[in-house]
Amino acid sequence: MTPQKRLLDLVFALLLVALLWPVILGLALWLWAKQGRPIFHVAERMKGIDRPFMLWKFRTMTVAEDDSGVSGGDKAARITPAGAWLRARRLDELPQLWNIIRGDLSFVGPRPPLRQYVERFPDLYAQVLKSRPGVTGLASLVYHRHEARLLARCTAPEETDALYSRICVPAKARLDLIYQRHQSICYDFDLVFQTIGNLLRRGG
Repeated sequence: MTPQKRLLDLVFALLLVALLWPVILGLALWLWAKQGRPIFHVAERMKGIDRPFMLWKFRTMTVAEDDSGVSGGDKAARITPAGAWLRARRLDELPQLWNIIRGDLSFVGPRPPLRQYVERFPDLYAQVLKSRPGVTGLASLVYHRHEARLLARCTAPEETDALYSRICVPAKARLDLIYQRHQSICYDFDLVFQTIGNLLRRGG
Protein backbone atom coordinates (compact mmCIF):
# COMPACT_ATOMS: atom_id res chain seq x y z
CA MET A 1 0.00 0.00 0.00
CA THR A 2 1.38 3.40 -1.00
CA PRO A 3 1.64 6.22 1.58
CA GLN A 4 -0.75 8.28 -0.56
CA LYS A 5 -3.43 5.57 -0.45
CA ARG A 6 -3.00 5.11 3.30
CA LEU A 7 -3.28 8.88 3.86
CA LEU A 8 -6.48 9.09 1.80
CA ASP A 9 -7.95 6.11 3.67
CA LEU A 10 -7.20 7.71 7.02
CA VAL A 11 -8.47 11.19 6.07
CA PHE A 12 -11.71 9.93 4.54
CA ALA A 13 -12.34 7.43 7.37
CA LEU A 14 -11.93 10.13 10.02
CA LEU A 15 -14.14 12.49 8.00
CA LEU A 16 -16.87 9.84 7.67
CA VAL A 17 -16.72 9.06 11.39
CA ALA A 18 -17.10 12.79 12.14
CA LEU A 19 -20.08 13.03 9.78
CA LEU A 20 -21.76 9.70 10.44
CA TRP A 21 -21.29 9.15 14.17
CA PRO A 22 -24.98 10.04 14.87
CA VAL A 23 -26.05 7.46 12.26
CA ILE A 24 -23.69 4.82 13.68
CA LEU A 25 -24.88 5.51 17.23
CA GLY A 26 -28.52 5.49 16.10
CA LEU A 27 -28.11 2.16 14.33
CA ALA A 28 -26.38 0.67 17.37
CA LEU A 29 -29.25 1.77 19.65
CA TRP A 30 -31.85 0.54 17.14
CA LEU A 31 -30.16 -2.87 16.93
CA TRP A 32 -29.95 -3.08 20.71
CA ALA A 33 -33.70 -2.42 20.94
CA LYS A 34 -34.57 -4.79 18.06
CA GLN A 35 -32.37 -7.80 18.76
CA GLY A 36 -30.47 -7.18 21.99
CA ARG A 37 -26.80 -7.73 22.60
CA PRO A 38 -24.23 -8.22 21.25
CA ILE A 39 -24.62 -5.25 18.91
CA PHE A 40 -21.39 -6.00 17.02
CA HIS A 41 -20.09 -9.11 15.33
CA VAL A 42 -16.31 -9.29 15.67
CA ALA A 43 -14.59 -12.07 13.74
CA GLU A 44 -11.09 -13.00 12.66
CA ARG A 45 -10.04 -12.22 9.10
CA MET A 46 -6.64 -12.22 7.41
CA LYS A 47 -4.72 -9.30 5.90
CA GLY A 48 -1.69 -11.46 5.09
CA ILE A 49 -0.68 -15.12 5.11
CA ASP A 50 0.14 -14.96 8.83
CA ARG A 51 -1.45 -11.62 9.74
CA PRO A 52 -4.87 -11.96 11.36
CA PHE A 53 -7.03 -9.09 12.56
CA MET A 54 -10.49 -8.68 14.05
CA LEU A 55 -13.10 -7.38 11.61
CA TRP A 56 -15.98 -5.32 13.04
CA LYS A 57 -19.55 -5.36 11.74
CA PHE A 58 -22.99 -4.75 13.13
CA ARG A 59 -24.47 -8.12 14.08
CA THR A 60 -27.02 -9.29 11.50
CA MET A 61 -27.58 -12.91 12.58
CA THR A 62 -28.72 -14.74 15.67
CA VAL A 63 -25.84 -15.80 17.92
CA ALA A 64 -24.56 -19.37 17.47
CA GLU A 65 -21.93 -21.09 19.59
CA ASP A 66 -20.26 -22.77 16.63
CA ASP A 67 -20.25 -20.22 13.82
CA SER A 68 -17.56 -20.72 11.20
CA GLY A 69 -17.15 -20.60 7.45
CA VAL A 70 -18.79 -18.34 4.88
CA SER A 71 -22.50 -17.58 4.94
CA GLY A 72 -24.63 -19.69 2.63
CA GLY A 73 -28.18 -20.96 2.47
CA ASP A 74 -27.49 -23.08 5.54
CA LYS A 75 -27.25 -19.88 7.61
CA ALA A 76 -30.08 -17.93 5.96
CA ALA A 77 -32.60 -18.69 8.71
CA ARG A 78 -30.30 -17.01 11.24
CA ILE A 79 -30.43 -13.59 9.53
CA THR A 80 -32.60 -11.28 11.62
CA PRO A 81 -35.14 -8.88 10.02
CA ALA A 82 -33.03 -5.92 11.14
CA GLY A 83 -29.93 -7.68 9.84
CA ALA A 84 -31.48 -8.25 6.43
CA TRP A 85 -32.31 -4.54 6.20
CA LEU A 86 -28.74 -3.58 7.14
CA ARG A 87 -27.18 -6.09 4.74
CA ALA A 88 -29.25 -4.90 1.78
CA ARG A 89 -27.76 -1.41 2.26
CA ARG A 90 -24.33 -2.60 3.50
CA LEU A 91 -24.87 -0.53 6.64
CA ASP A 92 -23.67 -3.50 8.69
CA GLU A 93 -20.18 -2.61 7.45
CA LEU A 94 -20.07 0.92 8.91
CA PRO A 95 -18.05 -0.25 11.96
CA GLN A 96 -15.28 -1.21 9.53
CA LEU A 97 -14.34 2.47 9.52
CA TRP A 98 -12.53 1.53 12.75
CA ASN A 99 -10.60 -1.16 10.85
CA ILE A 100 -9.62 1.42 8.21
CA ILE A 101 -8.40 3.86 10.86
CA ARG A 102 -6.37 1.06 12.49
CA GLY A 103 -4.84 0.16 9.13
CA ASP A 104 -6.36 -3.32 8.89
CA LEU A 105 -8.43 -2.36 5.84
CA SER A 106 -8.44 0.07 2.96
CA PHE A 107 -11.60 1.45 1.39
CA VAL A 108 -10.79 -0.51 -1.78
CA GLY A 109 -9.15 -3.92 -2.06
CA PRO A 110 -9.92 -7.64 -1.89
CA ARG A 111 -12.38 -8.64 0.78
CA PRO A 112 -10.43 -10.06 3.77
CA PRO A 113 -10.59 -13.87 3.76
CA LEU A 114 -11.14 -16.33 6.56
CA ARG A 115 -8.05 -18.07 7.94
CA GLN A 116 -9.24 -21.50 6.76
CA TYR A 117 -9.15 -20.44 3.09
CA VAL A 118 -5.80 -18.67 3.40
CA GLU A 119 -4.35 -21.87 4.89
CA ARG A 120 -5.98 -23.96 2.16
CA PHE A 121 -4.78 -21.74 -0.71
CA PRO A 122 -1.59 -20.09 0.61
CA ASP A 123 0.04 -19.46 -2.78
CA LEU A 124 -3.08 -17.82 -4.17
CA TYR A 125 -3.65 -15.59 -1.15
CA ALA A 126 0.04 -14.70 -0.96
CA GLN A 127 -0.58 -12.92 -4.27
CA VAL A 128 -4.05 -11.53 -3.51
CA LEU A 129 -3.07 -10.14 -0.10
CA LYS A 130 -0.23 -8.12 -1.52
CA SER A 131 -3.05 -5.58 -1.73
CA ARG A 132 -4.47 -4.32 1.56
CA PRO A 133 -7.94 -5.86 2.02
CA GLY A 134 -10.82 -3.47 1.46
CA VAL A 135 -14.44 -2.72 2.25
CA THR A 136 -15.26 -2.79 -1.45
CA GLY A 137 -13.38 -3.73 -4.59
CA LEU A 138 -13.57 -5.08 -8.10
CA ALA A 139 -14.51 -8.59 -6.97
CA SER A 140 -17.18 -7.21 -4.63
CA LEU A 141 -18.75 -5.19 -7.44
CA VAL A 142 -18.54 -7.81 -10.18
CA TYR A 143 -19.03 -11.08 -8.33
CA HIS A 144 -20.93 -10.45 -5.10
CA ARG A 145 -24.46 -11.04 -6.41
CA HIS A 146 -23.46 -14.15 -8.34
CA GLU A 147 -21.67 -15.54 -5.28
CA ALA A 148 -24.72 -14.84 -3.09
CA ARG A 149 -26.98 -16.68 -5.54
CA LEU A 150 -24.64 -19.68 -5.67
CA LEU A 151 -24.22 -19.96 -1.91
CA ALA A 152 -27.93 -19.43 -1.25
CA ARG A 153 -28.57 -22.85 -2.82
CA CYS A 154 -26.40 -24.63 -0.25
CA THR A 155 -28.22 -26.38 2.57
CA ALA A 156 -25.30 -27.64 4.68
CA PRO A 157 -22.02 -26.09 5.88
CA GLU A 158 -20.00 -28.74 4.03
CA GLU A 159 -21.77 -27.93 0.76
CA THR A 160 -21.23 -24.20 1.26
CA ASP A 161 -17.53 -24.73 1.98
CA ALA A 162 -17.01 -27.02 -1.03
CA LEU A 163 -18.76 -24.65 -3.46
CA TYR A 164 -17.00 -21.58 -2.09
CA SER A 165 -13.59 -23.29 -2.31
CA ARG A 166 -14.11 -24.72 -5.79
CA ILE A 167 -15.82 -21.80 -7.54
CA CYS A 168 -15.84 -18.56 -5.55
CA VAL A 169 -12.26 -18.45 -4.26
CA PRO A 170 -10.57 -18.70 -7.71
CA ALA A 171 -13.16 -16.45 -9.40
CA LYS A 172 -12.73 -13.66 -6.87
CA ALA A 173 -8.95 -14.07 -6.82
CA ARG A 174 -8.80 -13.50 -10.60
CA LEU A 175 -10.71 -10.24 -10.20
CA ASP A 176 -8.61 -9.19 -7.20
CA LEU A 177 -5.43 -9.73 -9.21
CA ILE A 178 -6.84 -7.71 -12.12
CA TYR A 179 -7.47 -4.88 -9.64
CA GLN A 180 -3.96 -5.29 -8.27
CA ARG A 181 -2.40 -4.89 -11.73
CA HIS A 182 -4.38 -1.73 -12.46
CA GLN A 183 -4.59 -0.20 -8.99
CA SER A 184 -4.38 3.59 -8.80
CA ILE A 185 -6.00 6.38 -6.78
CA CYS A 186 -8.27 7.20 -9.73
CA TYR A 187 -9.31 3.55 -10.10
CA ASP A 188 -10.05 3.37 -6.37
CA PHE A 189 -12.32 6.43 -6.61
CA ASP A 190 -14.08 4.87 -9.60
CA LEU A 191 -14.78 1.66 -7.66
CA VAL A 192 -16.01 3.61 -4.62
CA PHE A 193 -18.40 5.66 -6.78
CA GLN A 194 -19.64 2.47 -8.48
CA THR A 195 -20.29 0.97 -5.04
CA ILE A 196 -22.22 4.06 -3.91
CA GLY A 197 -24.22 3.99 -7.14
CA ASN A 198 -25.14 0.35 -6.59
CA LEU A 199 -26.25 1.07 -3.03
CA LEU A 200 -28.38 4.03 -4.12
CA ARG A 201 -30.06 1.93 -6.81
CA ARG A 202 -30.65 -0.85 -4.30
CA GLY A 203 -32.09 1.60 -1.80
CA GLY A 204 -34.38 3.04 -4.47
